[in-house]
Amino acid sequence: MRKPVIRIPYRDIISPGVTIPSTATTLPRAVEALHNFFISPPPLGLPPSAAVLSGAGISVSSGLADYRGVNGTYRVNKTYRPIYYHEFVANHEARKRYWARSFLGWTSLANSKPNFGHYAVKQLGDLGLVGGVITQNVDSFHHHAHPNIHTLELHGYLRALVCTSCREQLPRDTFQQELSRLNPAWADFLAEAIESGSLDTANSAERNVKGIRSNPDGDVDLPQAPYSTFRYPACPRCFARPPLLEDGKKAIVAVDSDGAWTPPSTAGVLKPAVVMFGENIAAKVKEDAEHIIDNTGRLLILGTSLATYSAWRLAKRAKDRGMPVAVINLGGIRGEDMLFEDISPNQTGAEGVRVEMSTDVLLPALVESIRKNSSPGSEVETYTAGLAFKEMLS
Repeated sequence: MRKPVIRIPYRDIISPGVTIPSTATTLPRAVEALHNFFISPPPLGLPPSAAVLSGAGISVSSGLADYRGVNGTYRVNKTYRPIYYHEFVANHEARKRYWARSFLGWTSLANSKPNFGHYAVKQLGDLGLVGGVITQNVDSFHHHAHPNIHTLELHGYLRALVCTSCREQLPRDTFQQELSRLNPAWADFLAEAIESGSLDTANSAERNVKGIRSNPDGDVDLPQAPYSTFRYPACPRCFARPPLLEDGKKAIVAVDSDGAWTPPSTAGVLKPAVVMFGENIAAKVKEDAEHIIDNTGRLLILGTSLATYSAWRLAKRAKDRGMPVAVINLGGIRGEDMLFEDISPNQTGAEGVRVEMSTDVLLPALVESIRKNSSPGSEVETYTAGLAFKEMLS
């Protein structure tokens, strides 16, 4: 029986790899290599479109933190440790701390927008070059930037809550209003932070200077904050109709006079609709991710070190299928040698690309280059027309 895929943080900073092709050290040369990557015929028997696998690095230009970048959480905050799933479900005090930090961070995340990198992925999809997107990010930026491209959120999303008992989902905006109602002093602090600009800047490093440290999953670290005072609501469905526990007994869902979850409740705990560290990825999600890889012929990796096994195994699956791989990431990636060990040193991008550049600069330049060379009768025009014809027949 295959072991379940569990999301576990890999904290080490990975050393940068080698630029491939070796000439792709400037923007024009990197664009040229990626152009070749996309328009060259795929290996025999593989589909022509690419799968995209993205991570936190693609959202940095939207004002969010990443893990291992220059100002990444693991670099600037050596004591940072994300909450584990088992801690969240078992510990009332741990949930108070989590929801207090998330309450403060949600406004910035909700006000952030997709950047040029996300929209460049949309444009590559419009050109028929991207067949599916797998993202590790929980910010929903891919979801908003290109709703017409099949996108799988591998680790879930923060835009909703899910009950750990009944699995009912609730919108995050409604939940945020409830947190504000239950915690008026915290709501006042948040309003003051917004007014001062501490949360309004797109520069995460600047927010850190102002005393509010942002983390990649949308929460905020406020040193010495009175987290134990924070309150959070119970699942309204479980409160109205307490579910049965595994032993057949009816669960207890107790609330205080304002409707906040209280012990000795045994159900009705709401969690973000994300796969927390230490939590299993659903089998259906895993299968869908594999389906995207298996139905495309190249893999474009954006803004991720592949440190999480759930992402790394997809890159390995692509490599095992013989798919050319292109990586755009500032910093090293896990298993980098494995991805590029067998390609020719003289190839110009068709067999693989590895560059250290910002996705929100490089990807729009790539789209512009492809469009510029897509005149009637050009190689790209013939390629995309052929892909469209193939899709009509399928």
